Amino acid sequence: MTQARVPKEPRLGRRRLLQFGALALIPAAARAQAPKRVEESEPQAPALGYKHDAAKVDKAKFKNYQPGQTCANCNFFKSKAGAAWGPCDIFSGREVNAKGWCTAWAKKA
Repeated sequence: MTQARVPKEPRLGRRRLLQFGALALIPAAARAQAPKRVEESEPQAPALGYKHDAAKVDKAKFKNYQPGQTCANCNFFKSKAGAAWGPCDIFSGREVNAKGWCTAWAKKA
């Protein structure tokens, strides 16, 4: 009577495990390089009335817009003064134009 051979499970040694771990970190490092800018065409932007240029806001549709309101003077805009683009808390930290506007605008404290 002969015994059937059972294939061995492939072993993951330390070296192989480190190689896989290093490969997994590459995409994360690539994503961390620069935040993606918000595009006016993506679903969340038109829902919030976001425009890169506040002068182009549909004032009939967004009656709460007031001249002078821009992302640069909004509480959710987290960039240094004078920056052309900066991260916005409303858009999950992605960059918006400092001259832009959306319905979530709140006066910077």
